[in-house]
Amino acid sequence: MRLPSIRRILEGLLFHSRIMRPDDANIAGNVHGGTILKMIEEAGAIISTRHCNSESGEKCVAALARVERTDFLSPMCIGEVGHVSAEISYTSKHSVEVQVNVMAENILTGAKRMTNRATLWYVPLSLTNVDKITEVPPIQYEKPEQEEEGKKRYENQKLERFETKKKNGEYIVPVVNPDRQNKEPYTVGYSQSSLIHLVGPSDCTLHGYVHGGVTMKLMDEVAGIVAARHCKTNIVTASVDAINFHRKIQKGCIITVSGRMTFTSNKSMEIEVFVDADTLVGDTQERYRAVSAFFTYVSLSKDAKPLPVPQIVMETEDEKKRFEEGKGRYLQTKAKRQMKAQSLTQQ
Repeated sequence: MRLPSIRRILEGLLFHSRIMRPDDANIAGNVHGGTILKMIEEAGAIISTRHCNSESGEKCVAALARVERTDFLSPMCIGEVGHVSAEISYTSKHSVEVQVNVMAENILTGAKRMTNRATLWYVPLSLTNVDKITEVPPIQYEKPEQEEEGKKRYENQKLERFETKKKNGEYIVPVVNPDRQNKEPYTVGYSQSSLIHLVGPSDCTLHGYVHGGVTMKLMDEVAGIVAARHCKTNIVTASVDAINFHRKIQKGCIITVSGRMTFTSNKSMEIEVFVDADTLVGDTQERYRAVSAFFTYVSLSKDAKPLPVPQIVMETEDEKKRFEEGKGRYLQTKAKRQMKAQSLTQQ
């Protein structure tokens, strides 16, 4: 039996740090949620690509396929050091699961706190043929149960991705120059927003396709605009539900990132965000849905205290249906959080 070498063990871990600068700030003065998401994805991409090339074989680059729910546990401040750690927790034949934690450090006092946790899934794409998925080297598990639990997570995310893709045909009409004077405040149409971006070389991987982190940052910006227009206050990202990457986005594409309010509770609001891509370069020109996700935001006062969220005003049956679906997700998340808190108090 071949024992794992020290090198292979170290390849399963990644640590990265950088100081948060003023250009990382959002309007509330904390680090932009999209910046954190980009840092998380970069760590995941590095460790996955490194692992997938750890054995002799076809060279590849790991591409982001899905981000599980990501919680923003505490805001990170400008001047603090962000420490990102990533670890591979499961591998299947063609995918890699990565767990990423983000810590904030006050370099004046040395105090540290957890700010983010995330789970990401990657697939390795051949360097010579972007449509070919290569095989992933297996990792060594300390206990057999870890592999079984990982397999269950793999099957669950695979099913959820399939279900999301099935209902992904709906298209949001971009709202570039909206006539908000004719829209009632707190309606979906009043806050709905879009951003248009031309994909350039700096946005892309070695394959010439958009980095997942770039896409997530743009999505967070649009979701933040929707939340700010709805509340007219400072807002921060509280969590991101599963982000599904349905299709790759190539250099030269024009992407339209659209967001709309779907649900409001007393203290939070859910925003649905889609990314649609237009191919302008190449033999075929098409428009397709590339990415979809739900973002949750909270409203804050000038003193960074939570504020009540104005309730959404629904005008159509579709909006009412989306509200009920969002309410279901909200209650499910709330129940999971309560169960986790109970289990911690019993330990």
